[in-house]
Amino acid sequence: MKEIKISDINGIKIGHAQNIAGGTGCTAIICEKGAFAGVDVRGGGPASRETELLKPVNMVQQIHCVMLSGGSAFGLEAGDGAMQFLEEKGIGFDVGCGVVPIVCGASLFDLVVGDPKCRPDKAMGYEACKNAGGEVAEGNVGAGTGATIGKYFGVDRMIKSGLGTYAVQLGEVQCAAIVAVNALGDVIDFDSREIIGGLLTEDKSGFYSTPRAMYEEIGQDRDVWKGNTTIGCIITNAKLDKSQCNKLASIAHNGYAMAIRPVHTSADGDTIFVMSTAEVDVNPDALGCLATEVMARAINRAARAAEPAYGLPAASSFAK
Repeated sequence: MKEIKISDINGIKIGHAQNIAGGTGCTAIICEKGAFAGVDVRGGGPASRETELLKPVNMVQQIHCVMLSGGSAFGLEAGDGAMQFLEEKGIGFDVGCGVVPIVCGASLFDLVVGDPKCRPDKAMGYEACKNAGGEVAEGNVGAGTGATIGKYFGVDRMIKSGLGTYAVQLGEVQCAAIVAVNALGDVIDFDSREIIGGLLTEDKSGFYSTPRAMYEEIGQDRDVWKGNTTIGCIITNAKLDKSQCNKLASIAHNGYAMAIRPVHTSADGDTIFVMSTAEVDVNPDALGCLATEVMARAINRAARAAEPAYGLPAASSFAK
């Protein structure tokens, strides 16, 4: 197994757009020829677009873009920019009188940093599509621009997070993850199981385990911070149908569970999409195991790549 770049996966283009001062952005994952796709929404507070059509019983089999964005539910408008961009190129589901681009998406809550009135809109979504292709930046970019983690005690003890990618090739099979990490909980190193970043101690000199903090007041009804949600996508060249893509999205949430504690809380809208270009034969169970690790490592990269911003430290501020 060798590490590759996410941009090495044929047929997939990824682009970011962001407003750094506003503290938000979006990331477009485009497959012009169409990708078989699935989704699994686990968190209790999602903001999502066109997830219903990904159910195996529904008609459309392939999608053309996944748009990940900040802005909470307002940010779903960025998907309209992808619709315009793809329609202009004649890309979409043929309906006889034209094409309808199939654009799925999810948004995270980042309104608490930067300008809460600045949200990804149609223009920003269009720009992200125009920027798609080539190297894919990580950290404070795209959907990760305003991402934060460690928010059990609110804004005062959280830190900056961001967007991460990780991709590998095993034989002919390529598997990659891209994820914007905006969790209530902490990010855990895949190998050492130590906290990379998350809830700050009271003196802000290091990290305090969010599960431990929760256990200490298990009998209390705390109104936890609502501004969360980790959103990501598994991208692969493996031959998968729509049902298998949905199953893979479900399995990939194990990567969330390995790298974020706690995860899938009532205050998170955690969502994973899958996009398959369907080119290479695969053992689906082996791919599920691989996707789990790839997603967990992408989450780790998101935390490590983030830079301090908006008055918040980042994991890099505490790196030894």
